[in-house]
Amino acid sequence: MKLILCSLLFVLATIFAIGAGEDIKVEDGVLVLTTENFKQAVADNEYILVEFYAPWCGHCKALAPEYAKAAQQLAEKESRIKLAKVDATVEGSLAEEYQVRGYPTLKFFRNGIPVEYNGGRQAEDIFAWVNKKTGPPAKDLANVADAKTFLKDNEIALIGFFKQQDSDEAKAFIAAANALDRFAFGITSNDEVIAKHEVKDGSVVLFKPFDEKKTVFDGTFDEENLKKFVQVHSLPLIVEFNHESASKIFGGSIKSHLLFFVSKEAGHIDKHVMPLTDLARKYREDILFVTISSDEEDHARIFEFFGMSKEEVPTVRLIKLEEDMAKYKPESNDLSADVIKDFLQKFMQGMLKQHLLSQELPDDWDKNPVKVLVATIFDTVVYDTKKDVLVEFYAPWCGHCKQLAPIYDQLGEKYKDHDSIVIAKMDATANELEHTKISSFPTIKLYRKGDNKVIDYTLDRTLDDFVKFLESGGDVQSGSDEVTEQAEDVEEKEETEEHKKDEL
Repeated sequence: MKLILCSLLFVLATIFAIGAGEDIKVEDGVLVLTTENFKQAVADNEYILVEFYAPWCGHCKALAPEYAKAAQQLAEKESRIKLAKVDATVEGSLAEEYQVRGYPTLKFFRNGIPVEYNGGRQAEDIFAWVNKKTGPPAKDLANVADAKTFLKDNEIALIGFFKQQDSDEAKAFIAAANALDRFAFGITSNDEVIAKHEVKDGSVVLFKPFDEKKTVFDGTFDEENLKKFVQVHSLPLIVEFNHESASKIFGGSIKSHLLFFVSKEAGHIDKHVMPLTDLARKYREDILFVTISSDEEDHARIFEFFGMSKEEVPTVRLIKLEEDMAKYKPESNDLSADVIKDFLQKFMQGMLKQHLLSQELPDDWDKNPVKVLVATIFDTVVYDTKKDVLVEFYAPWCGHCKQLAPIYDQLGEKYKDHDSIVIAKMDATANELEHTKISSFPTIKLYRKGDNKVIDYTLDRTLDDFVKFLESGGDVQSGSDEVTEQAEDVEEKEETEEHKKDEL
């Protein structure tokens, strides 16, 4: 009967999606908005989350079933919150008005005022986020039944047990609840609820369906400590990388990740990773343990990012996200607890040297007008004080790099017999330099003869401008069309960042 009632509510919510908006089409419980009905939909609904999508976007396709599931969950709860979507490739004026720069872009409208959605892309994440935005930071749990329902409705849940809700500790808990939109917080001062959960007054407990099932906060009560506690303990000790966990892994507070490249089918997780559970617990405040299965075709790009082949599994890498994706590789593929422990200790003490990717040097690297560099010979070539060396740092998938290729080849042809000018390029996705970090493609730099000064190329990418730049020794710089240049730079960085997201 309950299931039938919920289904009926969902159907009714679909038919009567908004008060006066009977002309608005609905798909899987999600309002389909256009330029004509958008403003009315936003005006008629106090709370509405809008997804701006593109039909061809892979991320949008992955989000669609989760988005529909969240819409159904909201309908079953008889929520006033609506979910909607806009095809931004058709409704270009709306995309421009709301500054859509990538897909999907989600914006939450509260009384007509938009804010950026920054939650996860699973149904439970969406459900928790919009509910946090429309209610108190922490739900009041007045009795045992309220607490039971709260824990049933939320896979990951925090409850603060405070008899005095105006205490400093309770205020810190509310502040953390207010800051963490994707987590459900509850608060109670009820003696029966406190007794039921066998905790002391002033306790904060995180409830979860894995590992130890619940964790009691034992740190100093302030907002930052509580936030880190939630972000750390809401993830399993050993996290499996997949579409559902990706945003939680990379969006969490722990930016150092120990990545186990394994085959689930071959039993590598049970054999090599699970025995390291105690080690994961020891380092859980600083390093996240993550498994990445080579059995999944979707993970091929991650292997490419680390310059690895699937034949190398089982193996391990460590990545530090806040330092330009700094990567570290152990000296051997021994995954025993003692070896991994020693590797982590050296990392924490700053004793590890970054593992930098480099391709094999082609035999004909210097035979063509445009020289092909790899990391191992980069410094030898570009820091020649007798030559000006112009280097294009490119990515094979970069559209701007492909557009530049014929012009750059012409430039190489022009200077192929020059005594002191060298035109070169390097695939910056397969070759890494400790002294130079590339954040967008193409990036072009001149390594000037004499003083070896490094000068960024900022002119238009035309043959004439390249020639002017080189003949001046890098002294001619861009002073015009600044707006166009900035727009191109933004576009290239967005392309680069989107590709990084695809890889990771």
